Amino acid sequence: MCGFAGYIARSSRYRDGQVLRRMASAIAHRGPDDEGFFETTSAGGEYAIGLAHRRLAIIDLAAGHQPMGNEDGAIQIVFNGEIYNFRSLREELMGCGHRFATHSDTETILHAYEEWGTACVERFNGMFAFAIWDTAKQRAFFARDPFGKKPLYFHQSGETLLFGSEIKSLLACQTLDVEVDHAALWDYFAYRYVPAPATLFKGVRKLMPGSWALWEAGRPVELIEHCYYLPPDRNPLPDRRLPADPVGAFLETLDSAVEMRMVSDVPFGAFLSGGIDSSAVVGLMSRHSALPVKTFSVGFAEARYSELDFARTIAGQYRTEHHELIVSENDIMAQLPALIRFRDAPVAEPSDIPIYLLAREAARTVKMVLTGEGADEFLGGYPKHVWERYAAPYHALPEFLRHGVIEPLIHLLPYRFRRAKTAVASLALNDIRERLPRWFGALSPVEREDLVALPHPLSASGVARPFDTASGNSALRNILYFDQTSWLPDNLLERGDRMTMAASIEARMPFMDRGLAAFVSRLPDEWRVRGRTTKVVLREAMKRLLPEEILARPKIGFRVPVNDWFRGPMRAYLHDHLLGADSKTRDYYRLPALQRILQEHGSGRQNHEKLLWMLLNLEIWHRQYV
Repeated sequence: MCGFAGYIARSSRYRDGQVLRRMASAIAHRGPDDEGFFETTSAGGEYAIGLAHRRLAIIDLAAGHQPMGNEDGAIQIVFNGEIYNFRSLREELMGCGHRFATHSDTETILHAYEEWGTACVERFNGMFAFAIWDTAKQRAFFARDPFGKKPLYFHQSGETLLFGSEIKSLLACQTLDVEVDHAALWDYFAYRYVPAPATLFKGVRKLMPGSWALWEAGRPVELIEHCYYLPPDRNPLPDRRLPADPVGAFLETLDSAVEMRMVSDVPFGAFLSGGIDSSAVVGLMSRHSALPVKTFSVGFAEARYSELDFARTIAGQYRTEHHELIVSENDIMAQLPALIRFRDAPVAEPSDIPIYLLAREAARTVKMVLTGEGADEFLGGYPKHVWERYAAPYHALPEFLRHGVIEPLIHLLPYRFRRAKTAVASLALNDIRERLPRWFGALSPVEREDLVALPHPLSASGVARPFDTASGNSALRNILYFDQTSWLPDNLLERGDRMTMAASIEARMPFMDRGLAAFVSRLPDEWRVRGRTTKVVLREAMKRLLPEEILARPKIGFRVPVNDWFRGPMRAYLHDHLLGADSKTRDYYRLPALQRILQEHGSGRQNHEKLLWMLLNLEIWHRQYV
């Protein structure tokens, strides 16, 4: 796990090496173990090309320095991530005549590019983002892994292209004026994050997951982008033929994904929440470890929000070397501004901060952890995966019944009915482009118009990909595809990358194995969601590994008690940031609507914690950057 940055530029200011070093310094937290630089010019001296790298050493500690070149140095790479199948690819490439000087996965990418060109990315099983300079072809090649676990940002201005693992490395060039992208901001109010390829920084964009990009000397500094992978849930079920033992086949595939991610030359462990996903990972890790697995859990003083008892159950069953951390609202607020800078974006989920604190605690004894991230989005683990199938029947009801009776009554229900309130608010939206973001989002189009005073942009910043599924697809596969192409890469995975890298540790996600995704996508829907039961195939498989109290417990999710804090110890802080004289975002909102939302939450009549957290983070982001 590392970080990289670089540029392609005509300007002479990029040729003194100082810009490249500032770019690397801005992401030093991503790679505290080593740094390296490569600078050259295009064949005619027209363009300066620079690559910078910061390394967190996980594989081949002695020989993995980057930028790394091939045998004659004509091809140079900077790489962030891990290629889990690099050993088998290495053997194949050696059979093709390639010679290796190291045992690192980085060198495997280099030779794979030499052998297969841009198609090399289709052979990698792992998480990655990288940039390659090819002297012979006079081109730069960029790529990002299929699900977007590892980030890559671009900024293009005239004849200059900047790129990097985090936006702060682009800002370090001091040529990028910070300006808010109002189209992206409009999407932020709906999603609670900015969907790719946009960011809140005007002119800065993300390379889409499962995509590569190419620039060649002799033409303008403009990238050609190509999508090489889309999750298989985009298309209807290919066939209904099942393995003889679907549960056994799933467990074998998941077990292989876990074992593959335990390859490391440094100490590692696992984040353990006590839910079925992380518990499954720990149980399978214990199969392949001669030593007790190191596990790390976080909880809160407020007992109803804490899952530590469940985590202790699993830690005891598998005799792990268990570590616990308790956090409070003081920990949250002390860290929030700094973590917004680490993320270069508002912290979309309050749980981001405990994850960072847990990562920092884990970093005392390990450099890598396995997590349960992705299980819900690939196996159907959220209540919305149950409710989405009722969208069509709900819209078939008479309009007066929906809008005149059901929706007003549901809106008046107290907070304890929050799931029913969310379900009806989302089901009420007929357009899938509005409904799917609303399940976990903040505001519907009507609610945005009521609160946001900014003019509606002519076009939204989000792209069509999360909604571009094949006709005839099931409601479940449609919403899972949205989660896999938007909610995961632009929110949860971005969170996971920034919060762990801020603590200088790596996180690996077995449930997001490409082979496992392909396997579960071939299963009929009822193996993921059956009635009100979610993640069916995982629950069946885990009957062989986990106690009933873990399998039967309702999904809680990693909730932070922001609801209580905004009514109590953080109330003044919240009001000052949103309504105070120093607020930078107050003019974004219609004041009566904002005051009503704050009053409803403060009185306990409604719970607006999700929306208020989002608005507070947007304000702090403005104070940091704008």
